[in-house]
Amino acid sequence: MVERTDWDVIVIGGGPAGSTTARYVAEGGMDVLVIDSRESIGSPLQCGELVPSNDEMKRLCPDVPDVDDLLQTPEHAISLRTSELHLVPPSGRPLRYPFEGLMLDRVAHDEWLVDLAKSIGVNYLTGARVESVDGESVSLRDGREFTARIIVGAGGHNDPLRRSHWDESSLKIPIKFALMDGDFGDAVELHFGSMAPGGYAWMFPKQGGANIGVGIQNKFAKGHSLNLFADEFIGRYGAEITFRGAGSLPMSGTIDCFVKDNHLLVGDAAGMVLPSNGAGITIAMIGGRIAGQTIVSHLDNGTSLHEYESEWKRQMGSVMRNSKLSFKVGSWITRLPDWMLNLAFNPLTKPFVWRFVTCRKPFIIF
Repeated sequence: MVERTDWDVIVIGGGPAGSTTARYVAEGGMDVLVIDSRESIGSPLQCGELVPSNDEMKRLCPDVPDVDDLLQTPEHAISLRTSELHLVPPSGRPLRYPFEGLMLDRVAHDEWLVDLAKSIGVNYLTGARVESVDGESVSLRDGREFTARIIVGAGGHNDPLRRSHWDESSLKIPIKFALMDGDFGDAVELHFGSMAPGGYAWMFPKQGGANIGVGIQNKFAKGHSLNLFADEFIGRYGAEITFRGAGSLPMSGTIDCFVKDNHLLVGDAAGMVLPSNGAGITIAMIGGRIAGQTIVSHLDNGTSLHEYESEWKRQMGSVMRNSKLSFKVGSWITRLPDWMLNLAFNPLTKPFVWRFVTCRKPFIIF
């Protein structure tokens, strides 16, 4: 039970974005409270659980400093290390690329981020739903109220602070997935074509199983439901399903502004997902660190909170721009008939396709 009501900073949402923001706020000596509606942060699982290794992140986001300090993943939260990624057209003949990835136990990963933040002094209030935010006041549905000089919305694309104080809309891609038992090898697979219109399907192997799912753009689905596409794709694998999950990804890229007065957005709430590949966990943590450090500088020295936006653009601006371009082009390409997609995925286009997926300028070969 949290007895104190007045804080330096309140963070709404204790996922990777929120816990990382709070961690760096606390490292700066500020008193911070994280409020989360879930009784157990990390549950239920709502994603594919794949993140790039730190070395891959350094290649993907070369302007992000101190990656190893930011992205600390304990061994017990790593289910499998991958070394190859397959981009699979409808023909089933993949383009193969080296790729160092970590398949997480996402629940264990998020719980560890909470424990890390707590070890630095972050306070958590779980099972508490935010009803409204007004100025420096946060009101809960059960009638309790808390105040803070800075309030951060890190509660995903339905974050209550974003809903009430921002009017920007974002494209959301619904996803459905299942965890299956079995041996699925060690290569990450992304599938494109009519099985996932406007999006992609995936098979991410884990130790003793896999995370398999589909994300689509409804406007390209010709009236068919996500359930139909998910059941058909997941059913291909024929293994025992141990868990079913669903969620959605904001795929428009970052929103125009992250800061309004003493309010900030971070993670999915700010659109911090790379549209070209759906990567969100590590990207949210990058944003969380920038937000946390900016908040400390603001409270200590009066630095403008808009430095958060400036520093995000310096570290992630080019990556996000390239990813948004790739998503726009890719949305058009994935609407092509399957036979045309099969022709498009070939040895000559292989380097271009990879540049799209990894958020580089697509029309330069190096």
